[in-house]
Amino acid sequence: MAVVALLAATVIALSWTLGQRHKDRTTGQPFESGILPTGSARLHFSAKFYLIAMFFVIFDLEAVFIITWAVAVRESGWAGFIEIMIFTAVLLAALAYLWRTGALDWGPSQRRPSDGGK
Repeated sequence: MAVVALLAATVIALSWTLGQRHKDRTTGQPFESGILPTGSARLHFSAKFYLIAMFFVIFDLEAVFIITWAVAVRESGWAGFIEIMIFTAVLLAALAYLWRTGALDWGPSQRRPSDGGK
């Protein structure tokens, strides 16, 4: 462990010592195929992108677990079948909850205007 830490520190120190240092303003700009950059690179993304990525990871892991269960389905028997059904039911309940709370809605909510009870 100490050897790895020493090696990592040595590589970082050598990189810092031997690395090039430019005071030019243009060296800090990104190169975009010869096109001059406009605006800032600091863009604000909606949190919905993060949520969709998290949902994808969660349900992708579900697929991995189901595929590994399918490989060993004969060895696991009925107990394995019941376990995978419970696992799938929990994840489907989570999906239903996300759908019901509107976490999967991408655009603004489209509610009908109330007619005042007429």
